[in-house]
Amino acid sequence: MPTPPRYPHLFTPLDLGFTRLKNRVLMGSMHTGLEEAEGGFERLAAYYAERVRGGVGMIITGGIPPNEEVGFGAKLSTPEEADQHRLITDAVHAADADVKICMQILHMGALAPNPACVAPSAVKSRIAPYTPQALDEAGIQKQLDDFANCAALARQAGYDGVEIIGSAGYLLSTFLVEKTNLRTDAWGGPFEHRMRFPVEVVRRVRAAVGAGFILIFRISAMDMLEGGLAWDEIVTLARAVEAAGANILSTHFCWHEAPVPTIATMVPRAAFASVTGRLRKAVTVPVITSNRINMPEVAESVLARGDADLVSMARPMLADPEWVNKARDGREDQINTCIACNQACLDHTFGGYKPVSCLVNPRACNETLLNYLPTPARKRLAVVGAGPAGLAYATVAAQRGHAVTVFDSAPEIGGQFNLARRIPGKEEFVETLRYFRRMIEVHRIDLRLGTRVDAAALQAGGFDEVVVATGITPRRPDIPGIDHPLVVGYIDVILGRRPVGRRVAIMGAGGIGFDVAELITHAGPSGATDIDVFAREWGIDFANHPRGGVTGVVPQVASSGREVSLLQRKTEPVGKTLGRTTGWTHRATLARRGVRMVNGVEYLKVDDAGLHVRVHGEPQLLPVDTVIVCAGQLPLRTLYDELVAAGVKATLVGGALEAAELDAKRAIDQASRLAAVV
Repeated sequence: MPTPPRYPHLFTPLDLGFTRLKNRVLMGSMHTGLEEAEGGFERLAAYYAERVRGGVGMIITGGIPPNEEVGFGAKLSTPEEADQHRLITDAVHAADADVKICMQILHMGALAPNPACVAPSAVKSRIAPYTPQALDEAGIQKQLDDFANCAALARQAGYDGVEIIGSAGYLLSTFLVEKTNLRTDAWGGPFEHRMRFPVEVVRRVRAAVGAGFILIFRISAMDMLEGGLAWDEIVTLARAVEAAGANILSTHFCWHEAPVPTIATMVPRAAFASVTGRLRKAVTVPVITSNRINMPEVAESVLARGDADLVSMARPMLADPEWVNKARDGREDQINTCIACNQACLDHTFGGYKPVSCLVNPRACNETLLNYLPTPARKRLAVVGAGPAGLAYATVAAQRGHAVTVFDSAPEIGGQFNLARRIPGKEEFVETLRYFRRMIEVHRIDLRLGTRVDAAALQAGGFDEVVVATGITPRRPDIPGIDHPLVVGYIDVILGRRPVGRRVAIMGAGGIGFDVAELITHAGPSGATDIDVFAREWGIDFANHPRGGVTGVVPQVASSGREVSLLQRKTEPVGKTLGRTTGWTHRATLARRGVRMVNGVEYLKVDDAGLHVRVHGEPQLLPVDTVIVCAGQLPLRTLYDELVAAGVKATLVGGALEAAELDAKRAIDQASRLAAVV
């Protein structure tokens, strides 16, 4: 097949000498939780095979520990465990013999949820539950042997290679950094000694697997730590692991505990690729880049600039397993783009090891459980509401062969996503709306915008079923003065329909409260679309690369100058309910803009003087110009009640069913599952 002219670099094979990758698209490592689940290997086999059929050139699995020190279920240390992995490798190679699959060997070190966790020194990570045990010489030799054994078993299991993760705050990286390696023996002290362990791991693994086997080393090209690795140390390590037997280097950015976002939606696309490009010039093996590369034109530009030889995408392959095929065939507008929300993937991984999926694609990791099969009996379906739930239901049902009509009183699709996309840092949400618009065209859905329908019209329409996805209505607290001119709703603020004063109180500190606070305190270009702005906001120096990329750099966040109080009735810390992997970024940004976050608030009244409250029992007056209500939502079910009363078969989905928190993840998942069986 000729190389697609739009993406010549992306679809050029890569010759490794002993083997060849058919293109430059790598499905990066994403631990799914299926590795530990009952029947998980069968589900993993289906999950990976679907991505293989979707066109990727190589896959790296979720992390598999080499021993029990890591502390949770999955590991590879015995031939019996290797036999389980055959389910995965056989499925991948059966789907396309040209696709390579490499197993990631992950030793979590001090981050392991295990009181028996180990590290070079007994230094506890601020995000870990336990202080690790410092390895003695015998312990170090055991770990080296375990890595070699794990790699040999991976080859026995049919993998084409392994990736050794030497970054992120896991075991190997903690040997490299002075703050976590306090040793004074041959494994600590000067950098040549600190890097000895990861280099020896690579050497032992290469000896165990022999030639003709892919060995990838994942390196912290910028660890985002005060006092972290200097650039010359990174280059020294890269050259040393290359000499020890690594075929490919994969660049990683940030430790998990570093106070810099690297993968969330407020991070610009390909923000760190230039760092990879700099390292690429210092080594001779191919180099992988990653982080916030989610569309073909972005991947192609990274390769064309010479910033990498391969592009790694993990979450985008959750969102759309057909990503590569769609890019190759010129169907980019049909890609279900990863919006980097993390809500169903990384928040699950790091929030108690819940099984991973994807907000925009609930089939991800559920390929054996959720399928959109052709319907045996075509129905005429009405969907009222073109928000995330209604769009998900409509597109899945139409894909299956049903005749679907979608009604919405608004002039455009999107519902709450049309609000979200207006928040600085959430610009990616527009991609989901682009995807749904295209799916409406592809599946010939009858879309009727600007159309308000009632029960009588739907009954007269002769539909077999009606799905009510009318969403929510904002809740207004029942307090004196709630209708005062100072009080505005969040929808009016986000859409710019009401002015906002200089002194502001926001009633409610859930996700919407934080979004509104971000919007009204923001000034200047969005960091999500401008790498220079992003770097200033988070204190990153790409040009000079001080230690860790951040040492001595003070974050500078532009602000509108408004005085904002973000108020919460609950006594728990403000922002506690936000996403595990993104909530801290929102809290940090607002704190740098001087937003006052207050819990334990009782709302008393609004009058000309401002908002009267009690904070932990103490009366206070907030002399504000504007009170923005973000006090939750109620299901909007008026139409549903009318349909039921008229005897029309109707089903509630999304916020109209449950509006406790605006939750697109739940709404899309629920709607997709209902549409899969209608």
